[in-house]
Amino acid sequence: MVTTDQIFQWLEEVSDPEVPVLSVIDLGVVRDVQIEGTKVFVTITPTYSGCPAMQVMEDDIRSKLQEKGISDIHINTTLSPAWTTDWLSEKGKFKLREYGIAPPVNEVDKSVLFAAPPIVACPKCQSQNTRMVSQFGSTACKAHYQCNECLEPFDYFKCLK
Repeated sequence: MVTTDQIFQWLEEVSDPEVPVLSVIDLGVVRDVQIEGTKVFVTITPTYSGCPAMQVMEDDIRSKLQEKGISDIHINTTLSPAWTTDWLSEKGKFKLREYGIAPPVNEVDKSVLFAAPPIVACPKCQSQNTRMVSQFGSTACKAHYQCNECLEPFDYFKCLK
């Protein structure tokens, strides 16, 4: 008999297609797993409405569970509550940093309208002497920064609340 804990463990093996170092569990996209007899229900929440990676994640979740012998899989997408970077696991934030992407700082970037951008530490040298190059990086959920110390460019995973 499969347990929800076992399914969560298996889903740790499903990578985010845009940031492959993160699992869908690290990312906080998998919100719930329910088992009813032979049926498995997985609830996911997109990082933002219209995220192009969600269909790939859904397909990969389905494939992983089928690989483990589960055939009756129901994947539900919910938009409420909206995904937030608070749902990123601490392990996920560490993995982002190791991968060269600055994890979100604990504030929403309102600099476009009101103030200076958040202080984002360089994932390479940890200097806080960095600057935003562009509000949009390699994907819509990231901004492009550069370190003023080591001069390395890097992505910053934007904080969403």
